[in-house]
Amino acid sequence: MKLKELFSRLVKPRRPLEYLLFTLIVAGVVSLDQLTKLYATVFLKKLDTLPILDGVLHLTYVENRGAAFGILKDAPWVFNTFSVIAIIFLIGFVYLGHSETKLYTVSCLMIAGGGIGNMIDRVSVGFVVDFIDFRLIDFAVFNIADSFVCVGAGLLILALFLEIKKEIQKSDVGDAPGGAEE
Repeated sequence: MKLKELFSRLVKPRRPLEYLLFTLIVAGVVSLDQLTKLYATVFLKKLDTLPILDGVLHLTYVENRGAAFGILKDAPWVFNTFSVIAIIFLIGFVYLGHSETKLYTVSCLMIAGGGIGNMIDRVSVGFVVDFIDFRLIDFAVFNIADSFVCVGAGLLILALFLEIKKEIQKSDVGDAPGGAEE
């Protein structure tokens, strides 16, 4: 197999505006995350907590030295390595043209942007700044990047289910009397 053929199988080129849009989405997620963390560091760090809806939603400055919910606190290199690999995979998946639906694309970019936002914190200050304190249920304090990662993961699962449903419907049409496979 020639190198050009291999390249064309691995890379499905997109229009230049698509690459720009993808970059702007990731940059927007990272910027929003970093700006809110800056606000939390400057204004919330000196407060105990700032109630938005008392007993429901507070803004509380927390330094998370582990991964999600503080896990892997004693082995940050494990989580950092996994994060870098996941971010590279997600961005590569989108930029190389393998995310064929908008839902796949947006979900991957949201997860990657959130991962980059938290990675910036881990590398620059050694911890992630969390500040969204949802007290209605006993839940961990989180940040904007975490929100994008979770919503992006939910959308990715939805995209997978929709693709599976589409494949099942295709196979049902092919198996039906008078279908394509008769």
